[in-house]
Amino acid sequence: MKNCTASDNHTTRRILSIVSATALAVAFTVSLAQPAHADVTPPPVPANIQVPPGSRALLEGHAVGTQNYVCLPSGTGFKFTLFTPQATLFNDLGKQITTHYFSPNPFEGGKIRATWQSRDTSTVWGQVNNSSSDPNFVKPGAVAWLLVKVVGAEDAPTGGDTLTETAFIQRLNTSGGLAPSTGCSSVTDVGNQAFVPYTADYFFYTDR
Repeated sequence: MKNCTASDNHTTRRILSIVSATALAVAFTVSLAQPAHADVTPPPVPANIQVPPGSRALLEGHAVGTQNYVCLPSGTGFKFTLFTPQATLFNDLGKQITTHYFSPNPFEGGKIRATWQSRDTSTVWGQVNNSSSDPNFVKPGAVAWLLVKVVGAEDAPTGGDTLTETAFIQRLNTSGGLAPSTGCSSVTDVGNQAFVPYTADYFFYTDR
């Protein structure tokens, strides 16, 4: 009986180990199946930059970078004109998820558009639909909040598609980034550049 009991106990321990390992594997698989955007909760925004009804947030990125301006003639005077943003977007864990800049949109014959490229190199190009500097939302001295409509999307050559379902992008919670108020007032200033630090949160939405 003693040997039989020891054998039974050993068998029981093996079964429990297998059950535990299986449960862990199932839990891990389920966790992987959960969408990375499950907890994306956009903040309230001004009415004119709300996404269309039915849109669903896919991704949030916290941007750190610069708004880059060049002094150019404008009407009868001169002003700093944005020639590209240059920013990196990070997730809540500080991991880089996308870069942001201007580039030619191949879906519009090379028209220069705001561009976001994921780490998997899937890319979207966007056109600003509307903006808001409502002081109830936007900090003093900060670039406007934006609603951007995607006008071009491309999978990565290797099949990456993190961004390609995106239909709309919001730029929210901005700080800094406004063009300088000095340094662009005469013909001798033409060509002057200013790289102005800014931060923002970008929210990516699908309409599917």
